[in-house]
Amino acid sequence: MAEYKLEVTTGDMKYSGTNDHIYVTLFGTEGQSERTELDNFGTDFSTGTTGTYTLSTNLSLEKLLLIKVEKDPFCYLPEDEWYLSKIVVTTPEGEAILFPCYRWISRGELVELRGGRALKGFEEDHPVMIEHREKELILKKSFYQWKILAEGLPHINHFNNVLELPAEIRFSHSKSSEIDYEKMKTGIELELKGLLGSAEKWESIEDMNKIFWWKKTTMTEYVSEHWKEDDFYGFQFLNGLNPKVIKRCSELPPNFPVTEEMVKPFLEEGSSLQEEVKKGNIFLSDHKKMEGIPPRAYNGKPLHVTAGLCLLYLNPENKLMPIAIQLHQQPSEQNPIFLPSDSETDWLLAKMFIKNVVSMDHQAVQHLMKTHFLAEVYTVAALRKFSVIHPLYKLLIPHFKSTLYINTGGRKNLFGPDGAFSISSLGYDGLTELMRRALSETTYSSLCLPEDITARGLESIPNFYYRDDGLKLWDIINSFVKAVVEYYYPSDSEVRKDNELQEWISEIFTHGFLGNKASGSPESFHTVEEVIKFITMVIFTVTAQHAAVNNGQFDYYSWMPNGSLLLRKPPPTTKGQSSMETILETLPNVGETVNFGALGWILSETYSDMVPMGSYPDERFQEPAPKQMIKEFQAELSNLSEAIATRNLQLEIPYSYLDPAHIENSIAI
Repeated sequence: MAEYKLEVTTGDMKYSGTNDHIYVTLFGTEGQSERTELDNFGTDFSTGTTGTYTLSTNLSLEKLLLIKVEKDPFCYLPEDEWYLSKIVVTTPEGEAILFPCYRWISRGELVELRGGRALKGFEEDHPVMIEHREKELILKKSFYQWKILAEGLPHINHFNNVLELPAEIRFSHSKSSEIDYEKMKTGIELELKGLLGSAEKWESIEDMNKIFWWKKTTMTEYVSEHWKEDDFYGFQFLNGLNPKVIKRCSELPPNFPVTEEMVKPFLEEGSSLQEEVKKGNIFLSDHKKMEGIPPRAYNGKPLHVTAGLCLLYLNPENKLMPIAIQLHQQPSEQNPIFLPSDSETDWLLAKMFIKNVVSMDHQAVQHLMKTHFLAEVYTVAALRKFSVIHPLYKLLIPHFKSTLYINTGGRKNLFGPDGAFSISSLGYDGLTELMRRALSETTYSSLCLPEDITARGLESIPNFYYRDDGLKLWDIINSFVKAVVEYYYPSDSEVRKDNELQEWISEIFTHGFLGNKASGSPESFHTVEEVIKFITMVIFTVTAQHAAVNNGQFDYYSWMPNGSLLLRKPPPTTKGQSSMETILETLPNVGETVNFGALGWILSETYSDMVPMGSYPDERFQEPAPKQMIKEFQAELSNLSEAIATRNLQLEIPYSYLDPAHIENSIAI
């Protein structure tokens, strides 16, 4: 007789246990065991427990290949899904083999688990496992399919609503409950104050301080006090929600005729605009891609979106200051260049219209498309093309948790024709066109932070914490990915003959970058180095970059004058005609304002099931080497977190969005 010891771990999340009968069958190179019920005295498979069971066979099965797990009903109890985390089998020879599961199992379902060392497809050496892997991939490809959301946008998963998704990639019960509670609490507060649904204009800017009783942060207080100040306005181009729309200006665009006389009062005494350009102290935010996009109708009339330009100056105090704004691309008498020396409300209005397009670019392009939508492409391609035993599946899948869930639900609640973002100045159709234009111009190098910073000439601008923290994170991720990839791919030839890897990147090129060769996105991989770079970009995107553009939404957007997705009146065409009343008429009304604020609250909240960057609660790797690499990765992240926290103590405006302790391991909100 040969005895196998099985340690069966049930998940620790709510409702993960079961009362149903659980059966297992072991398959080895020398045969299979009997179908055996796992049944100890007392209660089995309670939430968060590990049960130990013994399974006997007449002879050793030799090398273990598979475990089949079956779940049958107990009497006539209602459906009772079970979350199986893992099974560890100790063989008669004393070898402990990990069989990861980390999924929900329904009544009557049969699940086959692969265990042991991570294997690439061409490394399979047993006919049973070669056939099993082929069947697994055929099934996954038929289960996860592509769908076109809109022409010119990244393709999406084919599920129409979140209830169609497999349970293991949905939100946890606790997170769903917490989000519902936050929505209810927010709604009650706004309802009690008579703000929800109100079409009234704000009577004063100060009244906006009364929107939330229970939800204020140090940063929201700072923003409400300093939003008018030029140095804080410039600071946000570097460290606010959209640090991607500014570049060093080597020469002024011909359609932005800023003269020396206009800006001389705002430059260092004795200097000139041309001298400051040569010194590298002039920066530009140009929103040309907004030009010609039809805005949505509002009360029967089209709104106005400005494809504006904003010139900024790094002054001797190392503060980035806006010094000239033109609200449309083509200069004319009806399109004056606004200056800090204009009336307070003229200058405020000009800054607000630039901030309006910066905010729409932030939400539609930098947030939705370049993190959520591209992450969905990386995820669907991985679910379709990688076997669960593939080393890169094991590496990447923790970074894709809940991404399909949040995107599938978000396309209805946030980005759909009736979603929250549809009340922006561009509306659903306009934002779709903006994303379409942006994707056609998106390059692979722009998604790689070191190359993006260099291309925009921002290597040396001071007080750029997004860059400083982001580059350190990029390097830490790159070192981790390099170690893992080189462990499993000792040579370039291993990369070239890995069909699952090649099909993964091919699908990303086709469904993410829409086959656009000009994007520079790889269509296939030829070297280990190429794989390392691409996976670094993927992990950086779904962790750090998403945190940078998501986590500060309540901080910066809850005070609506600081950055509104909607402006109701047209931009000024002449100077000296505005007042604070004009600004109140231009900003969203009461109901629109509180809707945007509540959305920022929900999207910026930290929920109890948050998995911090670098945490891998699901044990997927059997081998000691990648386990050690994960520990080293976590240590590097912890060191960076401490350094950022220490630095932030010295800053008037702390930057914590890229503190690894505050970054989620995947896009999950």
